[in-house]
Amino acid sequence: LFITFFFKGIILEYVQGGEPKTRSIDLLNLRPDTDAVALVEEIQKGEPLITASCKEHVIHLVRRLQEKLGGKEDHKFYLFKVLRAHILPLTNVAFNKSGSRFITGSYDRTCKVWDTASGEELRTLEGHGNVVYAIAFNNPYGDKIATGSFDKTCKLWSTETGKCYHTFRGHSAEIVCLSFNLQSTLVATGSMDTTAKLWDIEKGEEIVTLSGHSAEIIALSFNTTGDRIITGSFDHTVAVWDVGTGRMLHTLIGHRGEISSAQFNWDCSLIVTGSMDKTCMLWNAMTGMHIATLTGHSDEILDVCFDYAGQRIATASADGSARVYNAETKKCIAKLEGHGGEISKICFNPKGNRVLTASSDKTARLWDAATGDCLQILEGHTDEIFSCAFNYKGDIIITGSKDNTCRIW
Repeated sequence: LFITFFFKGIILEYVQGGEPKTRSIDLLNLRPDTDAVALVEEIQKGEPLITASCKEHVIHLVRRLQEKLGGKEDHKFYLFKVLRAHILPLTNVAFNKSGSRFITGSYDRTCKVWDTASGEELRTLEGHGNVVYAIAFNNPYGDKIATGSFDKTCKLWSTETGKCYHTFRGHSAEIVCLSFNLQSTLVATGSMDTTAKLWDIEKGEEIVTLSGHSAEIIALSFNTTGDRIITGSFDHTVAVWDVGTGRMLHTLIGHRGEISSAQFNWDCSLIVTGSMDKTCMLWNAMTGMHIATLTGHSDEILDVCFDYAGQRIATASADGSARVYNAETKKCIAKLEGHGGEISKICFNPKGNRVLTASSDKTARLWDAATGDCLQILEGHTDEIFSCAFNYKGDIIITGSKDNTCRIW
């Protein structure tokens, strides 16, 4: 049994009849004062995988989660380093799970690996023949990196040595999004050729092509258990696919504009989609049924995300504002107003009480997720910021800008 813990839950990975399986246990109601031993004993009753021999380990994981939950609130971010990362503009930044490393992709055709603590460049991953646009670590492990390029290929690299394990060829147009499954067995790539492909990490082979969209795929995301993947397209729809068979299970139809982003919540029960039609929609992940339309923005929605517990949804819009909605009541609980330009990226901190936004006004802002108050403005970039991310602890932020630099805060 292999146990990984996330901010609001635990994933159990095990082998049954020679087949790898996963199960997730959510801990959404966990509080700093919860009795960890009693909680694990309660989980044990319904979860035969947690045997007496691994009970102590699970209690230890739960206590670590509680420590995070009890952390202090008034964290201020200060500029730690400016990294002149690339000779041409950056396309993306991404952390590994612990936040000890991060990667940057660029128009200069490379991906660079950085040490967060020192701000030192560890290595440059070279080999693509065009823009490196989509990048990711195989979190939670972080020992591999995938890069997707306008050269129509995806490459798989060793984080430690920078060696290229595989080059995945098969797309007939630019790769613009990619993602690993949590089990780190597959990488998915989405392309302007209207298809997505699933690739076997070990063998370096294509497993299946997901065909069905009538326009470019610009967003994709696995669910936590790895048996479903969603693809968002310029054809105004999101498709839900069975990973094992490559069969399309549902088409989420309702948006009247291109999809900008799509994501599962942590327990895989909901899907949120953002669109150029100025709305965000919530869907039942199992049935594909439309649950709600979240309105209020006066311009295109450029990014959407769930918090780690799946209780809140944040939307970022070209109207220069962001919003936080309650996933259960579908009500807007906070309006984040103050940016002087469109907001292209939004994310929650791991605890879910802070929201980070990146804007074309050259600033990133930190907000209180419950009240919508702006807590901090991260200034200094000289061009628009298109990427921002928290590390796993929530005490480091990275921003990536068109000014060719990355800042660690």
